[in-house]
Order: sequence, then C-alpha cells, then structure tokens
Amino acid sequence: LTVLIPFRSMQISKAEGKGEILPPTIQKIIKGYNKYLRPFFDNGPVSVGMSLDIASIDTISEINMDYTATIFLRQRWTDEMLWVPDTFIVDSKKSFLHDITVENRLIRIYPNGTVLYALRITTTVSCSMDLTKYPMDKQTCTLQLESWGYNINDVMFYWTRGNDSVRGLDTLQLAQYTVEDHFTSVSEAVYETGRYPKLVFHFELKRNILYFILETYVPSILLVVLSWVSFWISQSSVPARICIGVTTVLTMTTLMMGARTSLPNANCFIKAIDVYLGICFSFIFGALLEYAVAHFCTLHRLSSKEVPKVFYFFLLICTQNYVNKCRSLCLELKLQLMSNPVSSESVAVKLLTSKTMSVMKRLFCIFDCFHVKNPYHIDNYARFSFPLSFIIINVLYWVYYLYF
Repeated sequence: LTVLIPFRSMQISKAEGKGEILPPTIQKIIKGYNKYLRPFFDNGPVSVGMSLDIASIDTISEINMDYTATIFLRQRWTDEMLWVPDTFIVDSKKSFLHDITVENRLIRIYPNGTVLYALRITTTVSCSMDLTKYPMDKQTCTLQLESWGYNINDVMFYWTRGNDSVRGLDTLQLAQYTVEDHFTSVSEAVYETGRYPKLVFHFELKRNILYFILETYVPSILLVVLSWVSFWISQSSVPARICIGVTTVLTMTTLMMGARTSLPNANCFIKAIDVYLGICFSFIFGALLEYAVAHFCTLHRLSSKEVPKVFYFFLLICTQNYVNKCRSLCLELKLQLMSNPVSSESVAVKLLTSKTMSVMKRLFCIFDCFHVKNPYHIDNYARFSFPLSFIIINVLYWVYYLYF
C-alpha cells in the first residue's frame, strides 16, 4: 500500500473548531518532523534517483540563446521522515511551478520507506548555440540538475533508468527542429564551497532547412536569375536595364535585412545564410556594373588602329626609368670608345631605340588584351560566365556546409 499526502504544510487543519484526528501512521511520521534535515545512514550519503518526462518544448530562441520547456521532475529516495532534496536547475533563467487547479506536486510514501516526489515545472534554460552553419546547424542543449546545499558526502544523484530516465522526446513535435539524439550523464559540480552531485540531460536538435529554402534561398536565387535578364536587353535601352539592376539590388538588400531580424546581432557569428546572401548580392551588383562597363565602352569605342594620347603619356611615364638606364649605358660606352666618339654615340642611340621599342611593344600587347574591340560582346560573355560561375559557387557552398 502507498500513502498519498498533499505536500503543503504538514499541520492539523481545523474544522468547525475541532482538531481533525490524523491516522496513527501519519502522526508517527510527522512527529519530530524537520524538513531541513536529511536522512542519515551508516553506509554513506542519501541516494536520490531522478527521472524526467518532457511534456513540451515551447520555444527555442536564437536571439536569447535559450529554450523553454515544461517537464515532470520525479525524485525517489529512502527516508523514514519527509525530507525533500534541494534540487535546482543550473542554467535556468526563470522557472515556475504550476498551480492550476491545485499545486502540481505529489508525494507518495511506500511501506519500505521509499519516497516519490514529483513536480510539474516550466523553465527557461540557457543554451549556448553555435550559429556559424545556420540554418544547416545542429545544436546540443542540456538540462542540468544539482543539489544546492548538500555536497557529495551528503547526497548522491543518479538516473533511475539510465538513458531511459528521460521520456517524451520521441513523440515531441517542434516547429523548426528535429530531435536527433539524447542521452544522460552523471558528474560532479566543483565550486569553492565543495563538490556537489550533478545530473545532465543532453539532447541534440537539428534544424529543418526546408522552411529557409522556401523563405530565403529560392527568392535570392530568383533575384540573381532576374538580374541576368538585362544581358538579353539591348544596350541602347538604358531605362530598362537600369531599372532591372537597381530593383534587384534593392530587393536583395531588403531580403538580407529581413533574414537578420530573427538572429542575434553578434559580430562573432558569420552564418552560412549570410555568406549565401552575400554571394547573391555580389552577383546582382556585378550584373549592374556589367552594364555600366558595357555602356561606357560603347560610348568611347576605340578603333583597332587608334590609341588615345593618354596612353602615350602613360607609356612615356612607364619607360622613363628605363630610358635613364639606357643613358647611363651610353656614358659607359663613351668611356670605352673614346677613340671613336661618333661611333659610341650612334651605338648608344641605337641601343636606346631598340630597348625602348621592345618595352613599348610589350605594353601595347598588355593593353590590347584588355581592350574591348566590340563592346556588344561583353553581354555575350556575361550570358555565359555569370550563370556558370554562380553554379560552381553554389556547388562549393552546399558541399562545404552540408558535409564539412
């Protein structure tokens, strides 16, 4: 048989001015009762077994780095009196016991002296998260239980059924996450005041990426593709191409700002979604710059035989140092050929002319590589290079963040 006792003050209630008579068994239990004294045994500290039922995990906040859960905490120990362990949740930010319609507490006393103490608690617990792979991340959160005032010489904690001591996660439905794994562990908390018993429940959460694919990735890809439409519009249609470029840039900026509203403003986190949005923004902005370059080359189109005066001036500056070296070489030749000064001067001039022409030919070749003979070919190159490079970068991005 078991005896059920409401865990309020263990006092004899008054009913109509007369004291209510409690059963002899209960009177024997509460005689000399002091809830602050733990049971004392000759064989060592009191062993308190614990088990949990996870009723719900209501919210998981990346901004606050915490989660809110409702749990059923059950504790078992052997005691001749009604002592209660001073168990607390280590990383709890705020917690409360439910009291509708009555306080959700239960004490059950068995004939062999075993006491079962159960509570229904809603708690907000801190959970440190690594968001570098967000939204393809996995987070490991914990629920830690410790004794507040009793050290390991007084109380020992253990899980009653090992990893099976925590139930409810298998049937739990979360909005953005899937519970991939969970396990329990037993350890000790070391503080300045001593070593205290500690139980830890670990659970691993994997974020569901489908929502982010539909909400962020697909729109950003479509915006990049939309920016490529300008490559098929005539360069003379300035308003149309400028309108597409500016609209896609502004829309992408709005999408990037919206993606960051639900995340902590921490500079230490460069998230995977930030990297992808940055890539998409770069391609969209590059498409706008492509038209600016193509339009500029169209207005300042150069024939294959014409070279601007500015380029001659550039060549003159670039070859200035080399000409000075040639002059010094001429002086050396004069000293060597003092007997024939005319010959030495002619040799120096020939050497200067040949070296200078060689340098100018090389510079002309370099300039010719970057010279666009037909500005309308820029769009043809962009139609091929932009999609190909975007596909390659996407492959590298998804392989890295999914498998590394």
